[in-house]
Amino acid sequence: MSMTYNSLIAQVANTLERADLTLQIPNFISQAEQRISRESKTLGLEQYVSGAFTVGLQKIPKPARWRRTISFNYGTPSTEFMNQFDYTQLELRDYEYCRLYSPNASQTGKPVYYSDYGYSTFLVVPAPDFTYPFELAYLELPDPLTVTNQTNWLTDYAPDVLYYATLLEAVAFLKNEEKLTTWTTLYKAALSSLNQQDDMRVEDRISNRSSD
Repeated sequence: MSMTYNSLIAQVANTLERADLTLQIPNFISQAEQRISRESKTLGLEQYVSGAFTVGLQKIPKPARWRRTISFNYGTPSTEFMNQFDYTQLELRDYEYCRLYSPNASQTGKPVYYSDYGYSTFLVVPAPDFTYPFELAYLELPDPLTVTNQTNWLTDYAPDVLYYATLLEAVAFLKNEEKLTTWTTLYKAALSSLNQQDDMRVEDRISNRSSD
C-alpha cells in the first residue's frame, strides 16, 4: 500500500476511532520509528560512508542518525599495487580498554581499536599517524517523517511495519490491554517478515560469492 506521513496519520486516527488523538499521532509515529530502528536489522537502513583520518586525532564524529556500527576499516598503501590501499578492520573494544591500550593521546601509529566515545563520536587508538582512508558501515535511524518530509524508507518499503508500530505506541498510551496484545502480535509478525527478507538477501550474497 502507498503511504505518506499525512495518510498514516489519517489511517491511524480512523483505526483508533479517536479524532481527539490527531495531535498525538505524530508523537506515536516518531516513537514507532525509534522502536523499528531498535528492533529491526533491515538492509534498507544500512549505510556506508568514506573519509580520511586526521593525523594525531583520536576522536572521529559519527554520521548523522547513526544507530549501530556494522564494520569500521581503514586502508594502508598497498605494497603490490600503485595508488591502491589494503584495508584492515578496526576491532571494537570498550572505552576503558582503548584508554589502557593507548594512555597517551599524543601517541600515534596505525589504528588498531575503536570504541564509542559518547553517542556521537568514535575513539580510535592509537591516534592515526597518516591520513589513512576509512570506510564505515552502519545502520542509521530512518529520516524522520514530518509534514515537510512525507515519505522515507519505511513508508516506501515497510508501511505495514510502520503502521502496526504506530498503533502499538498509540494503544500503549491509551493503556488498552486488549488492543495492545492485538497490535503487538501483528507488529511482531510484520517485523519478523521484514527481517527474514533481509536474512535471505544476506544468504543470497554469500551464495553468489561462493559460486564465483
